[in-house]
Amino acid sequence: MTADLFDDAERRMKRAIDALKQDLGSIRTGRASASLLDRITVDYYGAPTPVNQVATISIPEARLIVIQPWDKKISADIEKAIQKSDLGINPNNDGQVIRLNIPPMNEERRKDLVKSLHKKLDEHKVAVRNVRRDVQDKLREREKKKEVSEDELKRSTEKLQKLTDRFIEEMDKVGKTKELEILEV
Repeated sequence: MTADLFDDAERRMKRAIDALKQDLGSIRTGRASASLLDRITVDYYGAPTPVNQVATISIPEARLIVIQPWDKKISADIEKAIQKSDLGINPNNDGQVIRLNIPPMNEERRKDLVKSLHKKLDEHKVAVRNVRRDVQDKLREREKKKEVSEDELKRSTEKLQKLTDRFIEEMDKVGKTKELEILEV
């Protein structure tokens, strides 16, 4: 009777974890990563387009990102978009390729990034809790309609809490891994 609600809840909570992983991938660590550029868009023929759709992005060294635009005219636009972003990296443009030297982060910047990480982590935990609340409301609704007994409602609520705890714990593990990556010197 309640299996459909739990399947839906689990699917939605998994999506929240996937969104968290994608969100945390764009947080800069001490290493170069193409995912740093995922959120950066450039105006390409009037449409905001992600940089990875107008250029080839490569990582030849641990602290270097090389962006090679397919259309050389867009180099300046990509450079401006990177400068406007919150990456804090100054691009070097030689007309052919754009190089991003990833400087080692100082302790203060690392602490700021960890704060940002915890804020994003909390936002995604709220999403999981919202799924829990939504399913609880549906369970109570079914109980009012006499589709679910009081005992089944209690068991389902406990099962839902365990499911929520499992996903929150998984989010904490993802956050801890990223935090260690940020704090690594």
